Amino acid sequence: MISATDDSRRALQPVLPGLLLAVLTLLFGFGLGIIFGLNEDLIKARLAASAAAVDVSMYHQDAAAVKAVLSKSWVYMQRAHLHAGSLGTAAVAMIVVLVLLDVRPLIARTLSIALGAGGLGYSLFWLMAGFRAPSLGSTDAAKESLAWLAIPASGLVVAATAATLVLLAVRLFSRKVELTAGGQRDDDRR
Repeated sequence: MISATDDSRRALQPVLPGLLLAVLTLLFGFGLGIIFGLNEDLIKARLAASAAAVDVSMYHQDAAAVKAVLSKSWVYMQRAHLHAGSLGTAAVAMIVVLVLLDVRPLIARTLSIALGAGGLGYSLFWLMAGFRAPSLGSTDAAKESLAWLAIPASGLVVAATAATLVLLAVRLFSRKVELTAGGQRDDDRR
């Protein structure tokens, strides 16, 4: 006899890589919050030093431009923290939904990895853009230089979320028909 625990383990097995990435994303967000809380001044000083190193070549000694980029860089770093928390949480929730929907293992594994990797990648994108912007003289240049990470990462999250929605809709609108012991149809009552 197979216990519920064995069934649960079997159902979870395909999604474990994605679940690992999703929880890693959450820990990344928590870690950023701790680091920011303990070292905000140090981080801002590092950003300012990066901007100062290219003050003449990139900013043309425009103090207002430096201030704007530094301010937006810090906002980007905060976005990394916030995105990690929200995308990590959303990924865990949708992975649980995939398990509950009992989809094919390959589909569950693929979607869970897309959710976990996409959330982590997109969060990393914002952190890297925040660190990179002061030395490039522009937040737009920083984002553009990291498009190779932002576009696929966000695409994975959106595509996997849309696929999960489709799977939910299919399950909602399909009627499961089973034969009872007596050979009569028994429509699944939802």
